[in-house]
Amino acid sequence: MSKAMIEDKENKNGSQNYDANSIQVLKGLEAVRRRPAMYIGDISTRGLHHLVYEVVDNSVDEAMAGFCDQIDVTIHPDQSITVSDNGRGIPVDMHPTQKKSALEVVMTMLHAGGKFEHSSYKVSGGLHGVGVSVVNALSAWCRVEVCRDGEVYFQEYRQGDPVEPVKKIGKRKKTGTTTTFLPDSTVFPKIDFSFDILAGRMRELAFLNPGLRIDLKSERPGREKQESFMFKGGLASFVEYLNESKNKLFKKPIAFDKELDGVGVSVAIQYNDGYSESICTYVNNISTIEGGTHLVGFRTAFTRTINNYAQKNNLTKNLNFQLAGEDSREGLAAVISVRVVDPQFEGQTKTKLGNSEVKGIVERVVGEYLAQYFEENPPVAKKIVEKTIEAARSREAARKAKELTRRKTALDNAALPGKLADCATTDPEEAEIYIVEGDSAGGSAKQGRNRRNQAILPLRGKILNVEKARIDKILANEEIKALITAMGCGIGGDEFNPEKARYHKIIIMTDADIDGSHIRTLILTFFFRHMKELIERGFIYIAQPPLYQVRKGKTEKYAYSDDERDLLVGQLGGDGVTIQRYKGLGEMNPEQLWHTTMNPETRTLLQVSMADAAQCEHLFSLLMGDEIEPRREFIQQNATYVRNLDV
Repeated sequence: MSKAMIEDKENKNGSQNYDANSIQVLKGLEAVRRRPAMYIGDISTRGLHHLVYEVVDNSVDEAMAGFCDQIDVTIHPDQSITVSDNGRGIPVDMHPTQKKSALEVVMTMLHAGGKFEHSSYKVSGGLHGVGVSVVNALSAWCRVEVCRDGEVYFQEYRQGDPVEPVKKIGKRKKTGTTTTFLPDSTVFPKIDFSFDILAGRMRELAFLNPGLRIDLKSERPGREKQESFMFKGGLASFVEYLNESKNKLFKKPIAFDKELDGVGVSVAIQYNDGYSESICTYVNNISTIEGGTHLVGFRTAFTRTINNYAQKNNLTKNLNFQLAGEDSREGLAAVISVRVVDPQFEGQTKTKLGNSEVKGIVERVVGEYLAQYFEENPPVAKKIVEKTIEAARSREAARKAKELTRRKTALDNAALPGKLADCATTDPEEAEIYIVEGDSAGGSAKQGRNRRNQAILPLRGKILNVEKARIDKILANEEIKALITAMGCGIGGDEFNPEKARYHKIIIMTDADIDGSHIRTLILTFFFRHMKELIERGFIYIAQPPLYQVRKGKTEKYAYSDDERDLLVGQLGGDGVTIQRYKGLGEMNPEQLWHTTMNPETRTLLQVSMADAAQCEHLFSLLMGDEIEPRREFIQQNATYVRNLDV
């Protein structure tokens, strides 16, 4: 049952003698500690939080099986995490082949658990994960307490190894499992759990499992916070959450749940008067941000049903063009959740469902239900068709502008925007582009850059808020046209092809003030709504220019926060130190800009990720949409958590 990892091993003098002695076998959890990124993605923020998700997923599997309705997640002051549930409790009796407690087998052996035997769990989100044994392996210490059969059982581990055998420590009538672990600082360079990141996943799980309550609590001094998640409405509540800050076309979401050929299909749909499509898809509680066969089946049935209803009721008689799939999805917020016994995942990040049979099942379930719903609710059906027709007319009006944009490919250098200072390399993996606020900063960036692989695109002022604009208006905006053309991958629907992206590092570089933050948010909104896959592929970054220059004599140092500024002042002795506060990028000369913000050896970049697609969708709609009241409430609720605010 152990996992073996094979590596080449050089001998002491550095030569490569490739024989039997060169083969190194890592047994059990040793492989996990040697190559943690293979199991949890990375050892930064994403991987750190993935540890919590793995433990919580075990509890959610109990909820999906009908044995758990309460999960508690606590962040302790020392950054250790406790996950507790009221499920059946991990089995503790002797394993028939391993000759040790089943609890120890689950906690210390890879690919061990009840999820591989379908009588224990019919479907399970953990099948896509790596298991709680990996969490144990990557923890400095881990403690598990199991309540079952009227007894309390306990075992402690150090870096994945049991300290002693499983033992009874008391009696208790209730059942459940409590796991507490501290991530190992020798594995993770920084251990600091984000309440908001965890809250996003807990909220998502509560939506997907109606009736399940998840309580999240932070006990860290100065960062105390608590939030509870439970949604009896399930996916209907989910789409209402996505549409919270938007005007809805109809009040009550269209929601249904059905099982066909062993596959469970749950769908919720609600339209708003906006122009963006917001579809979140899941398989066994796993977010499939790359979509897959369930999404294809949904879109096929959805478009066909709307077209059939429109034609049957003579609602398109005055149109001289066909309604397209993208027309029917304008303003659509939908959540699709399927339950599959043996899901097969593919794609770059293994977040794309590949089971071919699921497409036909979802297509049939969605098509049959929607056709019946439209017949029984003609006012809602007609609103959807009217919205689709309006979108189709706008698409036709924008067709010429789109075709013009499509022709401006990476090979057509003459069509590139005049303000773009392109780089010499044509290899997208080497090329990077800085999207810079203003001509002044753009000038400094052009002079300070490495011309071989760094391109500069200055944007003037605040670009259009695409959250409030249809595609024809977006394509008429000069700054956005320059942005689309420079990217080289087209925009919207079938015309967008991320494979044609001219740069694999797209860096947003704005001033460190309120206006700069607003411009950065507008640019991110554009990418999120119209080039989302560039975010999913990890191409989008945010530059981190310094806030201060701290100088004494000929010594110049740069600080990126107030704390770092104070530390540098102390290091330089205090007396005779001058501090310059940078209000804008244009205040730095080309050499300073290169050294602090553009030199790969010394710069700091923040990668924009799609760790929580639903939360991203909700926040962009809330912050950039039309509704003022939800935005005001969000600011009031979160103002106390702001750490850096430039005034």
